[in-house]
Amino acid sequence: MIDSDNRNAIIREDENHNRIVQINEIIFKGKQHIDWDAVRTYALRYIDAIYVISSDGASIHLDKKFANEFAGSIDTKRLRGASAKAKANALQATPELLQISCNPRYIQNYEAKHAHDAKLGWYRYDSRFSLPVYENDQIIRYNVFKITMLIRHAEDGRKYLYDMVNIKKETEYTA
Repeated sequence: MIDSDNRNAIIREDENHNRIVQINEIIFKGKQHIDWDAVRTYALRYIDAIYVISSDGASIHLDKKFANEFAGSIDTKRLRGASAKAKANALQATPELLQISCNPRYIQNYEAKHAHDAKLGWYRYDSRFSLPVYENDQIIRYNVFKITMLIRHAEDGRKYLYDMVNIKKETEYTA
């Protein structure tokens, strides 16, 4: 479980009064190669956690499937460069990203491979975060990203975070 007193991410409002998670440290460095095994290991610390999405009160559970999918999904494998680095580093702000998620959309499950683990369908929520950009060990600006939180609605009636997908850089702002 994550130590809530030692968080590296804060929720703030941007200039348009939209909530955004500001991540204050890059823990997975480099754009050319992300160690996805290390990312998977980091994700395992979220197993058995439950977080609430403030916009609709949905309780989101995290299990081992999240760690495996986050680090090994088709979406993850196709990421390169800044998008891969952003996804890996977004992991450290999972609780905050879930908390500020908004705009839920329901999608029926059509794939046989998810007949059990997403029997009641899928939900997609939008979330946003920023990552620092360094120059000479000083933060010079933040890059802002939009990400989709993919939630599976399982046969047991619970909703589980499955992956974070569709990462896209939006803009940047000065530190």
